Amino acid sequence: MKKIMVSKGLVLALLGVFISSLVLAQAEDKSKRPSPPATATGTVAGATVTVDYSSPAVKGRKIWGGLVPYGEVWRTGANEATIFETDKDIVVEGKNLPAGKYSLYTIPGEKEWVIIFNSKTGQWGVKNDESTTEEPASDVLRVTVKPVKSASFNERMKFVIDNNGFALDWENLEVPVSIK
Repeated sequence: MKKIMVSKGLVLALLGVFISSLVLAQAEDKSKRPSPPATATGTVAGATVTVDYSSPAVKGRKIWGGLVPYGEVWRTGANEATIFETDKDIVVEGKNLPAGKYSLYTIPGEKEWVIIFNSKTGQWGVKNDESTTEEPASDVLRVTVKPVKSASFNERMKFVIDNNGFALDWENLEVPVSIK
């Protein structure tokens, strides 16, 4: 009798571990997030540039000056901080950026945006108080660019890399950043 009770207890414990691992595995499936992961990769000025980010959707919301406030540092996406990587030194908006991996933050504005390349990587995009994890002391480069109206509406935020550099496209806005 004691042997049967121990066997049932062991089976139940193993079943609990199995179910827990399935639930955790689903929770860790980043593709199931409301803002799923995305990657943009391309060659610019002889360098391979990659942007890894989470892609939020408009979902009928006011994005610029609403969900994403003007004049405040933004993690430039959702979830983990967006990562910008270049395998060679590049010139971004006339300023040198060494080869490496950076967290990409922005300060959106109605007429100008500040693009921030920060050496600290691997962090979640915001703190518990919803402020960003950007630490100005770790900023490697800040450049200012001008946003333009996009050619079409983009429900999901995306990055596009082409011969001129990269651009963030979301809603009715495009934020081009030149690379040479």
